Amino acid sequence: MPRALSGTVHHKRHKRVMKAIRGHRGAVRRQYRLAKEALVRAGVYAYRDRRNFKRNIRALWITRLTAACRARGFTYSRFIAALRKADVALNRKMLSELAIHDPAAFDKVVETVRPHLVVRAA
Repeated sequence: MPRALSGTVHHKRHKRVMKAIRGHRGAVRRQYRLAKEALVRAGVYAYRDRRNFKRNIRALWITRLTAACRARGFTYSRFIAALRKADVALNRKMLSELAIHDPAAFDKVVETVRPHLVVRAA
């Protein structure tokens, strides 16, 4: 039995791939075989970068908290350790938002954990 190249399934598959590849440039946008490969590669990048995005955002929060802590005379790591000892259940996202948008509230958090801060004499 010969291969069917003009059937509806064949057309549907091609249309689905070509629709998904819109926005790409050059031959990838016009040739099915290249489009299929590009679609797989795009999926790999998307999978990887969904995880990298979370990593980068967390790094941003930590950078913001580091700056806020240093402005108040201690380091980020000592601040996080003091938060744990004081049983303060605020995550890094909320702490960085406080540090940026509501410094007075962040100062209250700092005062709450200040007795637990280990400050070494330099």
